[in-house]
This record gives sequence, C-alpha cells and structure tokens, in this order.
Amino acid sequence: VQLQASGGGLVQAGGSLRLSCVLSGDTFSTYAMGWFRQPPGEEREFVAAISRYVGQTTYYADSVKGRFTISRDNAKKTAYLEMNSLMPEDTALYYCAADPRVRASDIYYRGASVIDFWGQGTQVTVSS
Repeated sequence: VQLQASGGGLVQAGGSLRLSCVLSGDTFSTYAMGWFRQPPGEEREFVAAISRYVGQTTYYADSVKGRFTISRDNAKKTAYLEMNSLMPEDTALYYCAADPRVRASDIYYRGASVIDFWGQGTQVTVSS
C-alpha cells in the first residue's frame, strides 16, 4: 500500500488549502483514513479522521474543528483535507494515514500508534 499526499504550500493567514491523499495497492474503501501534522520541533498530532463506511463519520482535533473538513471519494481512491481560515499555528508537515483494521474512532482516540500506513508528508506554511 502506498499513500501519496499533495496540495501543501505557502499561504497567508486566513487563506485556504486543500490536501489530497491517493491510496494505491489495495481497496481504498476498506481503509479508515486520517490526517496528522507535525509542527516544527514538536511531535506528530492528530488532525482529522473519517470512517470507511457510507454515511461517513468524521472526527476532528479541537484546534481545527469548524475550519478543516475531511472527506473521501472512494471512486477516486482519494481522501481530502479542506483547510480554511488558516492560522500560523497550522504550519506543519501534514501526513495522511490509512488503516484497514481500525475504525476512525480508534484513530481519534488512540492516535498515530494505531496507523499502519503513512504518506510522505506535505508541507503547509501559513504566514502572518
């Protein structure tokens, strides 16, 4: 399984970006998907997760709730993270994550330790 993340970049505070993550090598619809981020000098932290099922359940870190939206398109084998009202504190390397064995709630409550597959990371930099 490979995850290819893209869409990062440099944006001014208040701006928007959309990250994409394409999964190859297996059936995308069987994977719960998530996004994590690692700010400079800090540990990786949970951002958002989405379940694999129809009527998808989503989870968000408190710091991004109301500003970020996670979604998925099973036909395109792609997960997205729409980021609005970006703030300098959102500056980080963003990683997509996937796992076929756990639920989105597991990703939310237990974090990175439950993830089997990671993308390579895409840099998001928000200037003030």
